[in-house]
Amino acid sequence: MLRTWQAECAAQVIDKFTSNKRSHFFCQATPGAGKTVMAAEVAKRLFQEGMIDLVLCFSPSLSVAEGMKKTFSWKLKCSFNGGLGSLGGSYTYQSIRFLDENFWNTVSKYRVLVVFDEIHHCSFDDEGRSNSWGLEIVSKIQGFARYTLALSGTPWRSDRLPIVMAEYSDPEGKVVCDYQYGLQQAVEDKVCRRPKIVLIDNEHLSVNAGRDNQHFASILDCLKQSDVSYHSVIHNEDAMNYILNSGCQKLAQTRQESPNAGGLVVAASIKHAKHIQKRLIEHFNQSVCIVTYHHDNPLNEIESFRHSNVQWIVSVGMISEGTDIPRLQVCCHMSSVKTELYFRQVLGRILRVNDSPNQEAWLYTFAEESLVKFAERVEEDIPESCSFLEIEKSEIPTCINSSFEEKCITSEPRTNDFLQIEWATDTFIENADSDFLAIEESERIKLGAFRERVIAAFDYV
Repeated sequence: MLRTWQAECAAQVIDKFTSNKRSHFFCQATPGAGKTVMAAEVAKRLFQEGMIDLVLCFSPSLSVAEGMKKTFSWKLKCSFNGGLGSLGGSYTYQSIRFLDENFWNTVSKYRVLVVFDEIHHCSFDDEGRSNSWGLEIVSKIQGFARYTLALSGTPWRSDRLPIVMAEYSDPEGKVVCDYQYGLQQAVEDKVCRRPKIVLIDNEHLSVNAGRDNQHFASILDCLKQSDVSYHSVIHNEDAMNYILNSGCQKLAQTRQESPNAGGLVVAASIKHAKHIQKRLIEHFNQSVCIVTYHHDNPLNEIESFRHSNVQWIVSVGMISEGTDIPRLQVCCHMSSVKTELYFRQVLGRILRVNDSPNQEAWLYTFAEESLVKFAERVEEDIPESCSFLEIEKSEIPTCINSSFEEKCITSEPRTNDFLQIEWATDTFIENADSDFLAIEESERIKLGAFRERVIAAFDYV
C-alpha cells in the first residue's frame, strides 16, 4: 500500500503528464521517505494507461541503481535489467557516456519515461558551468524522452550551481518543485524517524605548539585559533574513542528493544575506516563489516549487512545517499566532508522507519562550526543558504565538473548485459599523505573533558 504522500504525488505526476504530451516533473521528498516506490508507481500507471513503452532510471551510484532496479521490478512485476522482455533498466549517471549510438537509436523509437534520482548531482546552465552528467542529460536524453521525473531529497548543490532541468524563482534563486514532502511532514506521518543529533565538544583542549602549549575551551576555538585541522580531530585517538563509545552505548540501548538495529560509521578514508573497524572490534567488542570503493563487490557487502545482525558497518563513500537499510538507527559521522548536502544525506540513512519497537535515530558528530550550523538547520527543508547563486565565471570552483560535490571523481567502466552497456563505478581520490599528516597532527592534540549538546529536531511534532 502506498503512503499518503506517495499516492498524492503519483496522482499529480499522472495529471501533469496526461495534460502534456511531453513534460517534466520535479519531486522533492526528504531522504528516507520512499521516492523510488512513488516513481515506480508512476511508471506502473503510465503503462496501464498505455502512455509509455519503456522506463529508464538513472542515479549517482551502483548501490542506488541496484535498489531502483529491484523496486521497479517489484512494482512492474517483470525483470528490469534492460534485457529481452524487460520494460526498462536502471543505470548510473556515469554510464550515460558509455551508451552507444545503437542504444539511443533503439530507445528513441519508443515512448520513454526517464527517472532521474538524486538529480542534484547533475548541473547545467548556459554559461558553461555544467558538469558532464548535466551535459549528457541535455544532449542525449532531454530531447527524446516523452516524460521525465526528477527526484531529490536535497535539491541543491554545494557549488551553488543550477540543477539540470530545474526551474528557479527569480530573483530568490529557490528551486521550484512540482511536489514537496518535507521532513516535518514525514515525521508527523511516521514515515521518517525524528532525528536526534549529538554535537560532541571538548573543554580544556591543548595543542602542542613547540615550546609552548595552546589552550582552548572548545573544538571550535581550537580550529579557528590554531593551525589544527578538522581532519586531525577525527583522527585523534581520544576523540575517536569517545564518539565510538557513545555510538556503541546508544546502539546497545536501542537493541534492547530492537535486537536487529544497526549502526553506521562514515569514515574519512580507507585507512581511517580500517582503523575504526579494528577499534570497534578490539576495544568495544562489536561485530563490524566494512565497505569502501576499493571492494571488488561493494553491493554484496551492503546487501549482506542489510539482512544480517551485524552491529556496525563502516563506510567510505558508499552509504551516503539512496541506500535503503532501515535497520540503521545510529550513525557516527566522522567524514572530513563538511557540506550540508552530504550531512543531510548521511542523516537520511538512519531515518527510514521499519517495524521495530524502537524507532529512535541518533547521529553523533563533532561540534565543528559548519556541522553545528547544519544540525541547527535540519528542520528547514531547503535552507536559505542553499539557493542557486549567480556567480562570475572566475569564481567557479576548480572541481566543478565532478560528479559528486565533495571530491573530484574518476570513472572505471564495468560491463552490463543491457545492450552491451558499460557501467562506471564511483571512485574517490585517496590521499595517503593527507592521512599520515592528519594522524601526526592529531597526536599534538590533548583533550580534556567532553561535553555534548543534543539537538532534538521536531520535538514539538
